Amino acid sequence: MAVHHTHLEVRTDGKGTYEITDNIQKKIGRSGLRSGTITVFVQHTSCSLTMMENAAPAARREHGEEGRDDMPSHIRTVLTRTSETVPIIDGKMLLGTWQGIFLFEHRRDPHRRKVCITIIGE
Repeated sequence: MAVHHTHLEVRTDGKGTYEITDNIQKKIGRSGLRSGTITVFVQHTSCSLTMMENAAPAARREHGEEGRDDMPSHIRTVLTRTSETVPIIDGKMLLGTWQGIFLFEHRRDPHRRKVCITIIGE
């Protein structure tokens, strides 16, 4: 078994979801590993990672204003997660037909988010 570590920087424009599926898949391709698992982890407490619908943009919209966004952003992180683990088969993530991995930004202002990627396999 080999272990490959890398990272991804995601620049956000504020609150919302940012699909990172293709960027993660490129990291798998560069690793040369064909089978195993990938763990994707975000190193922040006011954003999270989630697996969700990636075909219909309306499924990702948030509606309404919440006022100050600090505490709600931390609550969302507790309700979602800071990591996702996905199997890799034939060099591709084994995602369902409509699944994608998204960085879920909870803050209104733009940020640079660091996503750590660990691929274990052969």
